[in-house]
Amino acid sequence: MTARRPPWVLAGVLAGLAGLATSYATAMVLTIRDAPVVAVAEGVIRLTPGPVAERAIAVLGHLDKPFLIGVILLLLLGLFALAGELGRGGWYRPLLVWFPLAGLGLAAVLSQRGAGAVDALPVAVGLLTWVTLHSALTDALDRGRRRPELESHERRVFLMVAGAVSVAAVGIAVAGRLVGAGRRHVEVSRRLLRIPGVTRRQPPAGTSVGLAGITPWQTPDEDFYLIDTTIAKPTIEPEDWSLRIHGMVDRELTLTYSDLVARRMTEAWITLSCVSNEVGGDLVGNARWSGIRIADLLAGLGVSDDADCVLQTSHDGWTCATPLEALTDDRHAMLAVAMNGRPLPIEHGFPVRTIVPGLYGYVSATKWVVDLEVSTFARSTGYWTTKGWSAEGPVKIASRIDVPRAGDEVPTGAVSFGGVAWHQHTGIDSVEVQVDGGAWTPAELGGVPSVDTWVQWRATIDVPEGDHEVRVRATGKDGETQTSVLRSPDPDGATGWHTVEFSAV
Repeated sequence: MTARRPPWVLAGVLAGLAGLATSYATAMVLTIRDAPVVAVAEGVIRLTPGPVAERAIAVLGHLDKPFLIGVILLLLLGLFALAGELGRGGWYRPLLVWFPLAGLGLAAVLSQRGAGAVDALPVAVGLLTWVTLHSALTDALDRGRRRPELESHERRVFLMVAGAVSVAAVGIAVAGRLVGAGRRHVEVSRRLLRIPGVTRRQPPAGTSVGLAGITPWQTPDEDFYLIDTTIAKPTIEPEDWSLRIHGMVDRELTLTYSDLVARRMTEAWITLSCVSNEVGGDLVGNARWSGIRIADLLAGLGVSDDADCVLQTSHDGWTCATPLEALTDDRHAMLAVAMNGRPLPIEHGFPVRTIVPGLYGYVSATKWVVDLEVSTFARSTGYWTTKGWSAEGPVKIASRIDVPRAGDEVPTGAVSFGGVAWHQHTGIDSVEVQVDGGAWTPAELGGVPSVDTWVQWRATIDVPEGDHEVRVRATGKDGETQTSVLRSPDPDGATGWHTVEFSAV
């Protein structure tokens, strides 16, 4: 008698999902940061070619990682169904799916920075769950196939076991989430933390040009853009954090969190922008950062004259090579511990991250930083430079139109245009607006506390009825004017004038 296919497929899917649940729960109990599925996703991110990663960020934005996880889960469901189908041909055949999947998960987990034998336990638990539960689920189906007179009874047994497995998988997943309270504990520690020298301040007077619809000069934490390569954000208690500074220095230094915050604090308004930001994009934000100047930390360590960069490493293994000069000149390059007057949000690098004005984040802004190695560019390469991006990433001058938005309808006559412009560590000297290819009109600029922040701008131009096109360009304090040549972000930042089409009615 030929066995019906759906129950066998269901058996594979249920066993597969249960294995994912037990694997995840084990990782949470052992406080392992990366469950196998997450480790596989991060492995995919590391191996993805730069242009593909750039395209994913451009299309999906902050949804790129949830999308990747979703794709992986869909592929797993297909493979679980395949394992169930193979089970009709013999008990050993599903092993052709379970063992390769476990091997892939193990390879991904062990490729993570600092991985050890204990990190393999979630994979082992998941594999054991797959094999034993699949066997239990298919046992009744197999007996019913061999003895048709018992098929109805065995089907009921299968449904009972399948129901129990489903309930157990949900319970284990919920338990894993509860055990994941470690993040919540770190969040509580963060909220209760008081750091000496950190102050909360309103934006300086005069930074706003007073035009409704322009992006606020100060970006709230919850609105600040998020770009990183990790799936599971590291959750680190301040007392567990430490930083090692070593390499081409006469004296190494290891700092605990309390050592760090006991040093003299510096605070500055600094705009950060992502190299993946398209012309007119929103991967840019401005905040008040508090921390300890890296130049002060390196000053007493005897840095070699031959060194020209510092290789930064994050807790999750991400790396970047930063020009030594940018860390030791007069700019506010710092190990930041607070953002907008509060301890860093976990997603933005709590407890400590790096901030370097004037450089794109892919060569400077290391979240959850734990290691600084003074080195040379000849010996050090960061995560993104291995994917074809430039070794050094100075921020390019840029400007954006916030008002009006593309497709907006505005009243004819005097139309107010506005937006932001930035050229960190150089500063903006002027902004000009052009409507329908006409004359360039100088814009009014808001005030700024330093050259390291963006500036708001506004201009009013008479516009007749009809469809129109407005563009903007900025000139830096060094005399450089934005180029009109449109280039994609790869390999060192986008260029071109932001252009918006609107209608006057």
